[in-house]
Amino acid sequence: MTFTVFLFHLHFKNQMETVTMSTPDIAEVDQFRCRVDEIFQKIDKLEKKVNEVEQFYLNANKKKKSSSKGNSIREEQDKGRHVPSIKKQQQDASQRESTAAKRMQELMRQFGTILRQISQHKWAWPFMQPVDVKGLGLHDYYKVIEKPMDLGTIKNQMEAKDGNGYKNVRAICADVRLVFDNAMKYNEEGSDVHLMAKTLLEKFEEKWQLLLPKVTEEEKRREEEEAEAQLNIQLVREASHAKRVQAISNELYEVDTHLEQLRETVVQKCSCFSIDRLDQQSF
Repeated sequence: MTFTVFLFHLHFKNQMETVTMSTPDIAEVDQFRCRVDEIFQKIDKLEKKVNEVEQFYLNANKKKKSSSKGNSIREEQDKGRHVPSIKKQQQDASQRESTAAKRMQELMRQFGTILRQISQHKWAWPFMQPVDVKGLGLHDYYKVIEKPMDLGTIKNQMEAKDGNGYKNVRAICADVRLVFDNAMKYNEEGSDVHLMAKTLLEKFEEKWQLLLPKVTEEEKRREEEEAEAQLNIQLVREASHAKRVQAISNELYEVDTHLEQLRETVVQKCSCFSIDRLDQQSF
């Protein structure tokens, strides 16, 4: 409760006590008290709304300060910016995700071509399926290799339809590297498997470098689209809170008017009661 409102509350309390002591009309006094209580209940609710709005803008300012670099330019661009509705944002987000998914599928298709070329190499056969740890008697394999991986498993994950497959190209790239890194880690340098893995990794990196610019471009595009979407969400929230502030302002004005009306009524009643008491005492 604000200090001004608190003073109003004390003023009404004192006035009501005066009325109570000055008149036997208990019903009228109770009616005044009920009206005052209703107003202060409304004030409490308004204060909560004000605190919520204030907290929103405090958080918004913190975010702006944390990303202050280039803010002045961005703010100038946003001044005349059209704020899309929430429904429009949801439609745009759905369409954006669908379009991005298609672009990613195309990149994964191109990566699939690279994986197929590596898999068809004459030295790829040791890496096409999981290492037969038991059959080869590699008792320390899992102590050395934390995450086994093979090209066949990668291919299956790329073709998975149950939603558990790869979501982006970099994840596939990381697993392909892991296949050959594991082989070079477990097998001594100079051994056939170590040499085969090193050769295939070099060939893979050559082909990956050709695809990498497209992957980087797509990642940058997704980042910009996400930033745009987040900005639109923030603008919608700010617009919503601006309307809320206006509504609170109107309600506060209404409460202030009611308080003033009650104050005048109570003062008039007190004056009348005082005159009546003086008249009674004069008799």
